[in-house]
Amino acid sequence: MQTLDRIPFFKDLTDIDSAQFDRRCNWKRAETNEVIVDYEDRSSDVYFILAGEVRILIRTPSGKEIILAEMQQGQFFGELAAIDGVERSANVTALTRSELCIMPAATFCDIIFSSRQACQKVLRLLSGRIREGNARLTEHSVFDLKHRLYAELLRLAHPRAGHVGQKIITPPPFHHVIAARIGCRREQVTREFSALVTEGLAEKNRGGLVLTKPQVLEARLEEAMRHDG
Repeated sequence: MQTLDRIPFFKDLTDIDSAQFDRRCNWKRAETNEVIVDYEDRSSDVYFILAGEVRILIRTPSGKEIILAEMQQGQFFGELAAIDGVERSANVTALTRSELCIMPAATFCDIIFSSRQACQKVLRLLSGRIREGNARLTEHSVFDLKHRLYAELLRLAHPRAGHVGQKIITPPPFHHVIAARIGCRREQVTREFSALVTEGLAEKNRGGLVLTKPQVLEARLEEAMRHDG
């Protein structure tokens, strides 16, 4: 039998017995490129990712798609519709074969209303997403394309093992994906990537995209922010 104990969100909850909710959930596998949730769907389930990776994006009235995030094992999505009952505002598509736990809105609400720890987790999650959304809004209002690219690369990067001061994005990002994240054309991203390589600020290797001097990018962002002020 599938159990919520497999899901990181529930593993350290001590004020609720998650096993009582196991039978109220559904479990499914999604194939690569399968649409899991689409725009304006009226479903209100919450999806916990047990394996695989999904992409979340929104579509503007003109039809342009903007990537909001990629989510992996241990994360979940769909909580907004479960809380407020409003139709879906984003598309979620599987990037790889994925395994999902589908929790009805009523079950999700029962859990967060009966468990203080679960409620705190959800509140922290929502707070983090609001902060990230505010940061992205600021970037689009203040920065030009080049600086939006710097900000996105720094957000995606993590410290490179064995190379003090460097960061790496693994696997290396596709240019069209970065373009969809920061709201521009793929050709513009390609041009800016070439400029970074020419300056010695980035390089590609088999492991990913290396930011050789991330502190320079950070300084440029700070300068751009001061100049705007």
